[in-house]
Amino acid sequence: MADIDSEFLRGAGPVAVLKLLERGEMYGYEIVEALERRTDGVLAMGQSTLYPMLYNLEAKGFVAARWDESGSRPRKYYRLTAAGRRRLAADAKSWHRLALAMGSLGLTSVQGVLA
Repeated sequence: MADIDSEFLRGAGPVAVLKLLERGEMYGYEIVEALERRTDGVLAMGQSTLYPMLYNLEAKGFVAARWDESGSRPRKYYRLTAAGRRRLAADAKSWHRLALAMGSLGLTSVQGVLA
């Protein structure tokens, strides 16, 4: 699979993180691993990309963080807030509309993309 331009994926990252956090709280490295695993590497990102994104989402009130020091090392866990759930719902509608629009152009299948 060819690499996907980072500009193309810029809007996908925050939505993907919110979607992952919809299932429950996670710490940073756990998010990195889940994004890579669940998207077959398409949305793989390093911690140097993820943490600024998480700080931005936190500043906007879409995620909240807490420290857990009960394990072998302290970890900062992130969870979706009510505002984050609303944002995710709005973004999901936008992604759905975009997918439908691209589908109307014949870009919903591998054959359509490679044609």
